[in-house]
Amino acid sequence: MAQFFSIHPNNPQSRLIRQAVAIVRAGGVIVYPTDSCYAFGCQLGDKSAMTRIRTIRHVDEQHHFSLVCRDLAEISHYAKINNSQYRLLKTSTPGSYTFILEATREVPRRLQHPKRSTIGIRIPDHPMVQALLVELDEPLLNSTLILPGDELPLNDPREIRDRLEHQVELILDGGSCGLEMTTVIDLTGDKPELVRNGRGSLVPFGMVYG
Repeated sequence: MAQFFSIHPNNPQSRLIRQAVAIVRAGGVIVYPTDSCYAFGCQLGDKSAMTRIRTIRHVDEQHHFSLVCRDLAEISHYAKINNSQYRLLKTSTPGSYTFILEATREVPRRLQHPKRSTIGIRIPDHPMVQALLVELDEPLLNSTLILPGDELPLNDPREIRDRLEHQVELILDGGSCGLEMTTVIDLTGDKPELVRNGRGSLVPFGMVYG
């Protein structure tokens, strides 16, 4: 049976954040709100928790997770960033973006794209997520909360509880946070490439969509 914490989205209670991080470190799978939509989260090196998220979502090993980081300094530990990439990241983070970057050796091979050695990384603009990351002191492994048969992410914490209370260890209720997923930008080429148009604006990348 999952625990259910109602946390203030702008002023998260420190006691509950510490308990949530303890659950992650103990191998738990959590559900938490972000600046785009709700997501699954687990510890970066926890293969078992990662497999459980895939099972819940009915996705195979080709499904890619992303790393949720607190800042650019943390990103640079897990992704190779040149000067032009750094400037783009600095102007667009935190925000509702996932960036495809070349992974460093700190990223387990199972998390990298098998052919390109890349990883999706993001810095959410959400106080609760930032509090979790500061307490955890490392990135969260992240996957959007879309369940089998659904076209959109779940957004109602009560519905999330009804459908997932026997499959995860913790649900963090931060209220409604939206249904639109992040904009995905590939920064590994000579210029930014749009992979998925989502909540994040394309203006910082000089793109005109549609």
